[in-house]
Amino acid sequence: MNSELTNSGTTVVTTPAPKEIVTERIFDAPRKLVFDTYIDPQYIPEFWGPRNTTTVVDKMDVREGGEWRFVHDPGTDHETAFRGRYLEVKPPESISQTFEWEGLPGHIITETAYFEDLGDGRTKLRTMSMFDSVEDRDGMIASGMESGLRDLHDRFAELLARLNA
Repeated sequence: MNSELTNSGTTVVTTPAPKEIVTERIFDAPRKLVFDTYIDPQYIPEFWGPRNTTTVVDKMDVREGGEWRFVHDPGTDHETAFRGRYLEVKPPESISQTFEWEGLPGHIITETAYFEDLGDGRTKLRTMSMFDSVEDRDGMIASGMESGLRDLHDRFAELLARLNA
C-alpha cells in the first residue's frame, strides 16, 4: 500500500503492523480549522459515519478523561452506537481516544489522530488505530471500514470547504 500521500482528496489506508491500521488524508484547510471542526459536537452529525446514516452526539466531553458517544440512526431498527474516552488532547496537534462499537463490547481500539500543518493552507490528518488482536483488526477491515472511512473523509472535506470559504 502507498505510504506517501501528496494529494488532497485521497484517503490512504495501510496496515504497517499486525494489530494496526493507519489512515491518511490531506484536507484543503488550515490545521486549526481541521482540528476544531473534528472535535466540535455541532459538526459531528455533518460528517461522522456514512452518508446514508444520521448521527446524533449523545455525549462529547473533549478533555483528557472525558467520554464520547455517537448514535447512528437513533430510533430505527438500524440504531447502533459507538463510544470511547479521550486519553490525550493536544490542540491543534493531536487527540488520542478509545473507540468501541457497542454491538461488540470489549473490543476496544486506541486511536490517535495527528494533524500536520503542511504550511500551504492544507492539513494532513493521520490516524493510527491499535487493536488488541490481529483478529480484531482484520474484523474491522472486513466490516467495510475502509469505504465507510472514505465516505466520512469526503463528507469532512466538504464541510471544511464550506467552513473555509
